[in-house]
Amino acid sequence: MLNWLKRRKKRCSFKSAKSHHLPTVPVPKFAYRMKSTGSAAAPIKKMRPLPFAIFASRWLQLPLYIGLIVAQCVYVFHFWVELTHLIEAAFGSTQAVQLIASSVQPCDVAQMAAKIPPQVCPVVPTKLTETLIMLLVLGLIDVVMISNLLIMVIIGGYETFVSRMNLESHPDQPEWLSHVNASVLKVKLATAIIGISSIHLLKTFINAESYTEKTLIAQTTIHVVFLLSAMAIAATDRMMSHADHGTKNKMAAPTTISESNT
Repeated sequence: MLNWLKRRKKRCSFKSAKSHHLPTVPVPKFAYRMKSTGSAAAPIKKMRPLPFAIFASRWLQLPLYIGLIVAQCVYVFHFWVELTHLIEAAFGSTQAVQLIASSVQPCDVAQMAAKIPPQVCPVVPTKLTETLIMLLVLGLIDVVMISNLLIMVIIGGYETFVSRMNLESHPDQPEWLSHVNASVLKVKLATAIIGISSIHLLKTFINAESYTEKTLIAQTTIHVVFLLSAMAIAATDRMMSHADHGTKNKMAAPTTISESNT
């Protein structure tokens, strides 16, 4: 037992003496400027003046997004004005009913006279009707959908083209923002535009007597064009995503083959 303890003590003293004579490894200069990323740390390289200026030009889009925020404030004000008119008309205000009728049932005297046979504009109602309520509510839904479109453009565009917001751990992060890119943003914008066009087309059909046949055909054609455009954008995005997955699989295949051989 004593011999075993002596051998153990000699072995530990040899290891400690060996560790004191280890050569010092010089630390590179860039080791103090390491940026932690998702997978591995990478040194921050200093950019040349011209690439830095070109990359910094993305901040020129910031006033555009601020302008869209101001436009959204205008839409919020317009929403509350229309909602106030609806509440006043529900309590019997004749002036509020006339304001609602003039905004949701516009009538062009020249267009009505050009119809065959010639027609006149409908009489402005003095009481709130179901048609007026439906048209005004559709208008409010239209404002909300346009506001959602603005939010997608402002947040998604800023996150995609300007700078990251670092909302990964935020409890109120939108679900669609976690996987947003330029292609996804285009598809979502096209879908939102189709929804807005559907609301406008429904309002036109409800109030069809105030429009000419040419106007009805034109709005329907525009809506169909929006539908076809959105389908083309979605199909193109799907083809590009499949092509990207195929390229990644081809690049990963030689690695897996070599690992299996080893």
